[in-house]
Amino acid sequence: MKLTSLFDKGQFVITGEVGPIKGAIHRDKSIEPSCAIEALSLSRHVHAVNVTDNQSAVMRLGSLAASVRLKTNGIEPVYQLTCRDRNRLALQSDLLTAYSLGIDNVLLLTGDHIQLGDHKQAKPVFDLDSVQLIEMAKGLKNGYDISGNNIENNIDMAFGAVVNPNFEPLELQLMKMKKKIDAGAHFFQTQAVYDVKVFENFMNLAQKFNCPVQVGVVILKSPQMGEYMNKNVSGIHVPQKWIDEIGSVAKEDRKKKAAEMTGNFIRDVKSMAQGVHIMPLGWTDVVPDILEQAQIHRSHG
Repeated sequence: MKLTSLFDKGQFVITGEVGPIKGAIHRDKSIEPSCAIEALSLSRHVHAVNVTDNQSAVMRLGSLAASVRLKTNGIEPVYQLTCRDRNRLALQSDLLTAYSLGIDNVLLLTGDHIQLGDHKQAKPVFDLDSVQLIEMAKGLKNGYDISGNNIENNIDMAFGAVVNPNFEPLELQLMKMKKKIDAGAHFFQTQAVYDVKVFENFMNLAQKFNCPVQVGVVILKSPQMGEYMNKNVSGIHVPQKWIDEIGSVAKEDRKKKAAEMTGNFIRDVKSMAQGVHIMPLGWTDVVPDILEQAQIHRSHG
């Protein structure tokens, strides 16, 4: 199921996100604990589940293997593919492989820098940037590789991209968004947003592109997490009122408070967006409460 089919029907598209395990999948099990259990829980409430690609440059099971395992267990994955670890040969090969193994949706990203992760001695590749990656994928869809050679059996996937409503100056981010659309992006998931006015301002300017946008939200677990993100995560700003509110309750009550805060935010911005992308960072059990608070539910395509 391509997410574009849901957007085309005017459905509010809900996606979640999981990270693959740091290890291999047991061959004798149909579904694995950790990320797969999270994905199974999420899949009851979302249309598809993003599978991260060595997120934060931390080495984990490959996103393709995890995506295929989810697909074979009836969970619709959004396979994430980054430029950081692969040259153009590997990127094209992985896209062909993903489509051949039944993957319908892919999120095409630049990737977090090596220095954020657990293998700082690794050599970053970045042979292509995110716009070139999308353009390359579009070529495979149209029957040729990045060098102009014809391929057999074109891929037919929904290409997603990322945009950052918090970026300043916003005009530069909108220019890059337009480049991604021209390159072949079919829909966007935003970086984490916590300010209704910031998202409203972005959407007022981005709606001219007539391309579906899912508002992205990372569940805020603690005031320390908010402070860390403000200090260390480029392009994301957690307002002080969010930090104060999550810190106003005891630790054992923070899941309930986080669901309330996140749900209220989504409810306030849902009329501006074509969907929501929830990044629970392990707190998948609060996603149903978030969606209930936001007064949205998964519709079936």
